[in-house]
Amino acid sequence: MAKTEVILTHNIVGLGGESDQVRVAAGYARNYLFPQHLAIPVSGANKRRLDALRQRRAEREAHEFNTMTELSKGLSKLVCVVKVKAGEDGKMFGTVTPGMIADELKHQFDVTLDKRKIYIETPIKTLGEHEVGLHLHAEVKSTLKIRVESTTPVAAPVTEAAGEAPKTEKRGKRVEKVEAAAEEKPKAAAKTEKKSKKAE
Repeated sequence: MAKTEVILTHNIVGLGGESDQVRVAAGYARNYLFPQHLAIPVSGANKRRLDALRQRRAEREAHEFNTMTELSKGLSKLVCVVKVKAGEDGKMFGTVTPGMIADELKHQFDVTLDKRKIYIETPIKTLGEHEVGLHLHAEVKSTLKIRVESTTPVAAPVTEAAGEAPKTEKRGKRVEKVEAAAEEKPKAAAKTEKKSKKAE
């Protein structure tokens, strides 16, 4: 397969950044990179454009770095609440994904963040507070606190209380029966004494 050298004019994931000189398949360059204005052929005239491309790249990277640094400072102070489905015992159905966190950041704080920049080291499968990593830039890394809450309130304590209520009533009835029986015994004893006296 024929290869050709091109100068990239835009960032292309997996290939390089603007002003990079890379070797690609001739068909890829001819059919995709050149028509989309993502690259230019390597030539004497185009090499002179390299300085302008490098300057533009340096300015863009500096701007990105400053923006992401400010964003990381802001995000480190926030607590993002993620609502998930959970059973009555508090166990989650599934795990919290970077996409869910990105959606909640947009919804709660109007912060647009690519889900690929959210790094979850271990799967989040429990309710409560957790920390996730943010890879905002090659040189900017931060953390975000998230609180995982259930969309269905845990109903276990209510069920226990409802179960205990009838037991208490039954116990009360038993106590009343015992007291009534205790009261009847002296009366019965008094009657038997009267009968024995009459017999004498």
